[in-house]
Amino acid sequence: MGTFDDIVAPLTSLGSYHLFAWGSLVGTELYQSFVMTKLCYLHLPRPQFTTLQRRVFPVYFSLQTGLVAATALTYPSGSILGLADNVVDATILGVTLGLSVLNAFVFGPRTSQAMVERAHQETRDGRRHDEVEGTISEAMKLLKRKFSRNHAMTIHLNFITIIATVVYGLRLGLKLA
Repeated sequence: MGTFDDIVAPLTSLGSYHLFAWGSLVGTELYQSFVMTKLCYLHLPRPQFTTLQRRVFPVYFSLQTGLVAATALTYPSGSILGLADNVVDATILGVTLGLSVLNAFVFGPRTSQAMVERAHQETRDGRRHDEVEGTISEAMKLLKRKFSRNHAMTIHLNFITIIATVVYGLRLGLKLA
């Protein structure tokens, strides 16, 4: 059995919070991106899937941004000051933060807005957006392109962010060995 200091030390160690922040980040990213989105897509009707995604992803992108910031702020060896001394880790976390901010404040909202506009256009046209290309209005074609561009950006930025988070975790693992 350890001493009181052995029990309290992890609670006062920046490294403990850093590991928790990074673990929460990578777990959230992998679960939301590869488990929940896939399950919902497979098992929910399209309107319910769309409604759920419109509600979930702003929260996910905000949480992702916050967890990247928490990971950077709890960087061992002096918090953010220690991170400034490690160019590779700072670059990885900086890219991760930048891309998650883009998704949270630019491409995520644009994608949601395009989804809403597309739904309104479906009502005006009396047709679904996914009908045969020749049967949809020009306005719907433009909205489909707008949605597709923004949605593709969110997917790609999120994927690059996940890769960067995993690479950072591999670097973190080297420090634990």
